[in-house]
Amino acid sequence: MLIADVAVPLPLRGAFSYEVPPVMALSLVPGARVLCDFGKRQIMGVVLALGEREPEAGVTLKPLRAVIEAKPVLSAEMLGFAQDLAAYYAAPIGEVMRLAVPAVERQRVDGLRAQGELYGESALKNTKHVASAREQVVTATNTVETPGTLRGQARELLAFLRGAGPQAVSRLEERFSNARAAAKRLTALGLVTLELRDKAVGSTLEGVVPRDVPPELTEPQMQAVGAIVAAVRGERDKRAFLLFGVTGSGKTEVYLRAIEACLALGKGALVMVPEIALTPQLVGRFRARFGDDVAVIHSGLPDRARHQMHMDLLSGKLRVAIGARSALFAPVPSLGLVIVDEEHDGSFKQEEGVRYHARDMALLRAHRAGATIVLGSATPSLESFELARRGKHELLRLPGRATSTAVLPNVTVIDVKRVGPGPSGHKLITLPLHRALDETLAKQEQAIIFLNRRGHSPTIVCGGCGVVVTCKACSVSLTFHVSRRSKLASTSGRTPDELLVNDADGLLHCHYCGYRDRLPSACEACGAKALMLEGLGTEKLEEVLAEAFPNARVARLDRDVADGKKSERILKRMRDREIDILVGTQMVTKGHDYPFVTFVGVVNADTALGLPDFRAAERAFSLLVQVAGRAGRHERPGRVFIQTYQPEHPAIRFAKRHDVEGFLEHELGDRKEVGYPPFARLALVRTDAIEPAVAARAAEQLAAMLRRLPAVQSGSVEVLGPAPAPLARLRGRYRHRIMLRADERPALRSVFGELIRAMGELDRRVRAVLDVDPVSML
Repeated sequence: MLIADVAVPLPLRGAFSYEVPPVMALSLVPGARVLCDFGKRQIMGVVLALGEREPEAGVTLKPLRAVIEAKPVLSAEMLGFAQDLAAYYAAPIGEVMRLAVPAVERQRVDGLRAQGELYGESALKNTKHVASAREQVVTATNTVETPGTLRGQARELLAFLRGAGPQAVSRLEERFSNARAAAKRLTALGLVTLELRDKAVGSTLEGVVPRDVPPELTEPQMQAVGAIVAAVRGERDKRAFLLFGVTGSGKTEVYLRAIEACLALGKGALVMVPEIALTPQLVGRFRARFGDDVAVIHSGLPDRARHQMHMDLLSGKLRVAIGARSALFAPVPSLGLVIVDEEHDGSFKQEEGVRYHARDMALLRAHRAGATIVLGSATPSLESFELARRGKHELLRLPGRATSTAVLPNVTVIDVKRVGPGPSGHKLITLPLHRALDETLAKQEQAIIFLNRRGHSPTIVCGGCGVVVTCKACSVSLTFHVSRRSKLASTSGRTPDELLVNDADGLLHCHYCGYRDRLPSACEACGAKALMLEGLGTEKLEEVLAEAFPNARVARLDRDVADGKKSERILKRMRDREIDILVGTQMVTKGHDYPFVTFVGVVNADTALGLPDFRAAERAFSLLVQVAGRAGRHERPGRVFIQTYQPEHPAIRFAKRHDVEGFLEHELGDRKEVGYPPFARLALVRTDAIEPAVAARAAEQLAAMLRRLPAVQSGSVEVLGPAPAPLARLRGRYRHRIMLRADERPALRSVFGELIRAMGELDRRVRAVLDVDPVSML
């Protein structure tokens, strides 16, 4: 009997076996999607393997109902990669397949229903559908018009088509007011053809980007490009590189040259960046070099756009994919080069569902495909830097900025304990910071002010009893956000960071669960009407700076005002010099290159240093170096002011000197001493439940089971905990965690089988998850 092992898109372990009917035997291949009965409903799955064998004794296999598409949606390379990823993270293979395959075309679903293959309301319940869209495309023919027969827009449109190639009528209407009528006339004369084609989609590919002229490379850039291209050509054994270049050193140009060489060899390239919505400039540079023959992939795209990108890559129509974490699964044909830009960024780690790290899995995918991989960063992660020290990655350095006249900015550290406020009166807008902004504006230059804290006021506290207003569902304080319809009342007569709530119009937000509520009129603990707004967020910082510098154009970039196209509009205003001071969170630190930004101010560098996470110093240092790198990237010299209460902290001291390697060596020493990555392998087991005792008891049960395992008793794996998570309550559920630590991966992986079995036998009121190689310890 021909049996198919099928992965279904459900959180279930392993694949399920089905009989392959004879009518499907010749056409079915691994990687194809099939329709199958699952319990009392139908479901769509992906065939992992096919083989002739007999079913187990006493087991009757259900037959597959239909093959969804004639061609497989996953290549052999992608199918094997997805299975390896599932095994590494001990994740259900069906959930991984859900990430890897595109949505199903609505026409195909309707066709199956018409054939009687689909039944019941639950059919394909967990499957996304996309309807294809068609548009009229005009193409110039080889026919030559009779001289003098064409006038006006018909003549102009034909000339444009002959130069620009086939164009959608909708796009032509943006340029020519009478495009549709002119196209019909030209069609009647046989000068153009009109045909329906699948509509091109992709929100990041809007507008026209002129082709660029590649700049001259610096000597370090040439050496880096040479090494990478030689690896792509197969002339070097080592195919993993860490491109370590200071901010503004031209890493992107190295990527572009390497991709050009890769394409010239007939191979494809995959470029991964953190948060594609925040890096429109990078997408623009790729389009300027490669045109619109680039697939842009990220989770914010509509299903239809993602489907089209997937199919265009699968067919070989497109050979370059650029995107965020989910681009890891892009079916790039003949993959020859993988690039992970800003490889240190924590957003490459998926924190829900399948908890994979896209950077680590990019290394696996490149290895499986025999491709070259480049990890790029101005502040490499400790894991990547240590691999380079051990010789696993080849280290390529870009020690200077690509623009010959540009140098790294001068950094000044301001001890807020010793320096008073400026004219604004706010203690975190110190006098030196205020003066530096004054000088920057006087020179008609631009400034970026960084504060990694959203909202207006991070804390609402009772002046009577000192109780802080916290979220009803999470163990965190609520943040006050000002209503967009109003401004806060004047603060005259009071310190600016102690604004009474009676003056405020807005909402309290929880940045973890999304809970919102009106400001209470009195303290719930003591009843006193003495609630005050304290602390500083980007909303309030924007207000304070706008009041302190009334002639400056102040704008804000954080997730409350900008996502997707909104962020692009704000960044475009910054590029067009319509903004003088840009206030923002981490969104202002990544990938932005503005010639007139000469000053960067870090209002409070300590916000990231106090987190209960062994990576806190590394993250804080990276943020400081990255945001400092926005200043002085071209001819005009840059300055950076870092305000802190801890000027002697290593992250501050090394950032002041731009000494990235010094910090990495220092932090590696600390990590080795306490046995944390990259000198150990970690996994976290998290339990949560509505009742705290239930979550705690489940964690105790799992820890007790783990301590009985041979790998733990032999000392190969260490079990730490259980203990309440640092964020002890989240979205109404109490959380506990167990940490597993081992020197080597195999020892750690040896306990996963029993652990997952035990997790499945817990009280049904408990949710338990396994996070391999965790990034967030909260």
